Amino acid sequence: MNDISIEPRVSGGSRVSVRDEHIDVSVLVPTFNEKRFIADCAERVRSQSFDGTVELFFIDGRSDDGTREFLDDLARRDACVHVLDNPARRTPNALNVGLAAARGEFVARMDAHTFYPPEYLAAGVRRLRQGGVEWVSGPALPLGVGRWSRWVALGMQSPIGIGGATFRRLREAEFEVDTGFTGLLRRDTLQALGGWDEGWPINQDGELAGRVRAGGGKIVCLPEMAAGLVARDSPRSLARQYWRYGFYRVKTSRRHPASLRRTHLLPPVLVVTLLLAATGRGPARTTRLGSSVYLLVLLAAAARMRAPADRLNAAALPVVWGVMHLAWGGGFIAGCARMGVPLAAVRACLRPRRRAADQPIRRKHRLR
Repeated sequence: MNDISIEPRVSGGSRVSVRDEHIDVSVLVPTFNEKRFIADCAERVRSQSFDGTVELFFIDGRSDDGTREFLDDLARRDACVHVLDNPARRTPNALNVGLAAARGEFVARMDAHTFYPPEYLAAGVRRLRQGGVEWVSGPALPLGVGRWSRWVALGMQSPIGIGGATFRRLREAEFEVDTGFTGLLRRDTLQALGGWDEGWPINQDGELAGRVRAGGGKIVCLPEMAAGLVARDSPRSLARQYWRYGFYRVKTSRRHPASLRRTHLLPPVLVVTLLLAATGRGPARTTRLGSSVYLLVLLAAAARMRAPADRLNAAALPVVWGVMHLAWGGGFIAGCARMGVPLAAVRACLRPRRRAADQPIRRKHRLR
């Protein structure tokens, strides 16, 4: 992700208008205390290379760090920008507030701490208009902005850091995924689905993807829409992020059993293995062997980093990966304890499959 800049962009002028009756794209950006990134985010969204008409909604969770003041001032200067209130301070609530106000043929969800390419909206609209898909997004590529954040971004360049999340890999051509990262959908598709489920403060895109796919919909990633997602910049914030990912994966899997991947089961198994090895309970010899193998795998993967600069940071990667795996696995186990084990999902996950999750789904599209 060295080609993604986080320096402020100087725009040649926004290609948006509110004078036309027809709006092509409504952009929804949930915000809460995004002072560090909000100016660059707003400029990147406003300077998209898109010839159609766009309306921009920043749905703010009552920020107290200056974000709201910045957005209010921007809205006064740009009639295309609208600031909406999100008293719930939760992402799915913000998105539904924006969806209720949206007039566009298409809806783009964009994040304040993600760096999108200039052609993001144009590529997404073009692909949706071609037909055959319900959701178009781009790969979510990690972007480091601090020392720990750079370690996390480096760690997520390895399969060990991203597991089976195919939307986190950059490919040369369009590919199908089982969930989308932000991206664009038709507004009527979102309305038919009832918008985002507000019971999912985390993993709301995964839950929405479950409904899209259950209805026969197809979700694709386009390489030209690849976006830089800012990685967490401390062990604590990374652990909290992945704990919540694991916790809400249980909830999503209980509702949408087909959304659980085999790689999702590895972190909780790892947590149990390490606990048994540390306490000497269960098959101690087997669990200690498994723990040793895991450590060796991390060390070997870190040693394989190719670039000299990567090797200098390789010593941190086993720690980064360990935080990710153990936090995700711990969150999944906590989710099972709170909501129950998603048995139907586990059975479906372990059952032999004819096709991989990122292969085309040959089903009739019924969403429109």
